[in-house]
Amino acid sequence: MKAPSEQPILLITGAGRGIGAATALLAASQGYAVVVNFLHDAAAADGVVANIREAGGQAIVVQGDVSKVKDVRRIFDEAEAGLGPVDFLVNNAGITGGLGPFAAVRPEALEAVLDTNVLGVMFCAQEALRRWQASGTRGVIVNVSSGAAQTGSPGEYVHYAASKAAVDAFTVGLGREVAPQGIRVCGVAPGMTLTDIHAAAGEPDRPARVAPRIPLRRLAAPEEIAEAIVWLLSPAASYVTATTLQCSGGLTS
Repeated sequence: MKAPSEQPILLITGAGRGIGAATALLAASQGYAVVVNFLHDAAAADGVVANIREAGGQAIVVQGDVSKVKDVRRIFDEAEAGLGPVDFLVNNAGITGGLGPFAAVRPEALEAVLDTNVLGVMFCAQEALRRWQASGTRGVIVNVSSGAAQTGSPGEYVHYAASKAAVDAFTVGLGREVAPQGIRVCGVAPGMTLTDIHAAAGEPDRPARVAPRIPLRRLAAPEEIAEAIVWLLSPAASYVTATTLQCSGGLTS
């Protein structure tokens, strides 16, 4: 088991941009050594690691697809080889699969969303748990959900909302299952956040369109969501598990 004085190792999936990148930077500033996972954009991930190192922190980049079991095992192996055994996991990687009515969503888009957003979370959590249970590590998992799980996102991305609702159910069930082992499993459900996920979904102007429907009348900055995630990882949240924190500005209608 890792001594309390040693630097905690945090793996963040999909950490090259947006909420994942903001979480990596904040966690590093608070003493975590960070494994920045990415799938496609190596330059973005390298930039996050460079920023962490320039500030005096420790970080490495590990490429891998969380929807593939072999990749997940390799991600953890490379993380351990580069920094040490992972103590904390943030399941942040996710995709929307495009905007539009559900009947128009292509089957391959549905599969991709469920593979990444649901199976990816489960594969990573399972790999972390197997290692923690073998070593006696009392780790923490934070799953990044979405306010869409509450609204259903009709006419936009019902499939994405459903995938995040599955993540919420998984957080409750797994959190209760492993609580007796001292392992915590929590979730954060961001509302509309200023990231490039909107452009990737095909509507870069979406933030301006939806902001008036949010009770706080604005979108979140990625750094605001990162604060919630890093708090859940910390000892300050030591009695919080099997629940998802809504970080959504009051949620949209």
